[in-house]
Amino acid sequence: MTTYPFQFDPGQPFVEQASDWIADVFYDILPEAGFETRDEQIYMAFQLEKAFSGKQTIFAEAGVGTGKTLVYLLYAVTYARYTGRPAVIACADESLIEQLVKPEGDIAKLARHLDLRVDARLSKSMDQYVCLNKLDLAVADEDDDSASLYRALYANLPEFVHKPAALQSFYPYGDRKDYPELADDEWSRIAWDVFQDCLICPQRHRCGQTISRDYYRKATDLIICSHDFYMEHVWTYEARKREGQLPLLPEHSSVVFDEGHLLETATQNALTYKLKHHLFESIVTRLLEGEIRESLALAVEASIEQSERLFELLSASSRIVPGSDRREIILNDQLAQAIFHFRQLIGDIEEELVFESGLFSLDDYQLKIVEEHLEMIGHALSLFAQPQQVITWLVKDHEGMTLVIMPKKVKEVLRERVFSRAMPVVFSSATLSVNGSFDYIAQGLGIENFLSFSVASPYRYAEKMQLDIHPQQSDQSKLEKVLELMSATDGGLLILFPSFEELKWFRTELEWRAEHHSRRYFFEGSGEISHLISGFQRDHHSVLCAVTLWEGLDIPGPSLSHVIIWSLPFPPNDAVFTARRNDAAAPFEEVDLPYMLLRLKQGIGRLIRSSEDSGTVTIFGGAFKETDIREQIRQFL
Repeated sequence: MTTYPFQFDPGQPFVEQASDWIADVFYDILPEAGFETRDEQIYMAFQLEKAFSGKQTIFAEAGVGTGKTLVYLLYAVTYARYTGRPAVIACADESLIEQLVKPEGDIAKLARHLDLRVDARLSKSMDQYVCLNKLDLAVADEDDDSASLYRALYANLPEFVHKPAALQSFYPYGDRKDYPELADDEWSRIAWDVFQDCLICPQRHRCGQTISRDYYRKATDLIICSHDFYMEHVWTYEARKREGQLPLLPEHSSVVFDEGHLLETATQNALTYKLKHHLFESIVTRLLEGEIRESLALAVEASIEQSERLFELLSASSRIVPGSDRREIILNDQLAQAIFHFRQLIGDIEEELVFESGLFSLDDYQLKIVEEHLEMIGHALSLFAQPQQVITWLVKDHEGMTLVIMPKKVKEVLRERVFSRAMPVVFSSATLSVNGSFDYIAQGLGIENFLSFSVASPYRYAEKMQLDIHPQQSDQSKLEKVLELMSATDGGLLILFPSFEELKWFRTELEWRAEHHSRRYFFEGSGEISHLISGFQRDHHSVLCAVTLWEGLDIPGPSLSHVIIWSLPFPPNDAVFTARRNDAAAPFEEVDLPYMLLRLKQGIGRLIRSSEDSGTVTIFGGAFKETDIREQIRQFL
């Protein structure tokens, strides 16, 4: 029998009863436990009642301090118990997930103060787990100075990884959080990546990622994942079913997109195709292992030759983009013909496989996997026929060239596979509307019918926050000013950088300043992100230098009393924003400025996280002299 936190009357609508109980929580139960009654929470609760009762999509724009997380958690948990299916809470990234599930986080608060046992399980992105195959390679690399580090990690893996064991003895392992001291570049050597073919991996049954998937699927209340992972679930849902695999996530009752304004970018990432020549070759050569017909063997060999030629042409038909690690592809007739010919050869293989499957010369499971890969590659290459609909670029690494193909617009996929379902969908963020309208985000995501509301933050920013704005200076002059501010700041200090390149430069310069070494510094990339945040929060005089923590970082109290914006966070010089600028009539006003203001507002919001907080935000930026950005920023207060 389902356990509800209130007396349930089956003769009355469930959501109305849940809403009455949630009102009691905010009016009576939490205030008795020392929480203040917030009108914003009550208002939001009644708005979410409409979305859950009507199974509709709602944009819930609520400022810092409104307690929006507690509201959507209560609805998600009670509705999950009513439907018998867990709710999914999708966060913008892994650091936001950790903020939600940490021991003093909102889920723990609900469980403690409401005497409510919440079954919440993490569903982390695949790149947050050790890949046993990549670990084997790292351990065996005699020329790598880090090999001893990986050998120690390998030796400490669970015993069942190294030798046969009963299934009952398996348990989740290999999570990025289990290795907090590894820098990001060290972790990337052994972490799963998109070029791993897990379906045929001989170690998949002992893989930490596989075992964790079995664990979180059994959640009864909440499954917490990232936006990227949720969209990967949506994008691979049908393909995994065709392959006889379970979808990444189980059927769920509702979904909440925390920091929902970032969902479009996550969807683009999930729908991105990445192709390598050596990966294609490894896929199709599996077909040569059986006793196949000569015509199929010839088609496979021809496709491999054409793949190699295509990637040579791609390299020759591209140019380096300054300030980035990508190469821009210059499409010409020769390259277009090579792509078309490669697609034809893939089609030839697919036709040959129809005949071959009737002869049973190939393993049926292997055949399905190859067919799925070929279909995906063929579809990805077909997008070149619609250059106005896609963004393409090349990335070069030690394994050669990677061709990246990303769709510009994702709303068709979202409309069909997410928003057409009869299911409550909640977008939660402090920044969802543009000039009071939600049409911009709704149109970009393909949402035609929705509910919406806005609730301002109850905090008096103008009284609690000092805002100092400095025109752009030379890097050295700015460095001196930041070091001066650091010396004058007694509490914890957060420095937000728009890029890892700028953070790396600051870190290098700081190494030469011995007079500033008495303080403890936490640099994003030097360890697992939640480990760094925890260390910063414990040391009230430390400095946290970050690139990805403009959103979601929640550190109230003296651990954070000063936020420094190293430079205005305009969009990066990547293929996505280059394409958006090319499509815009006024690129700066339509693309760069809205992105920068939205991100800047989020960054400023890291300072005041409770009614007792106060402090300073210092912003450096070169655009202050040319535009009215200074006044727009002051309107945030």
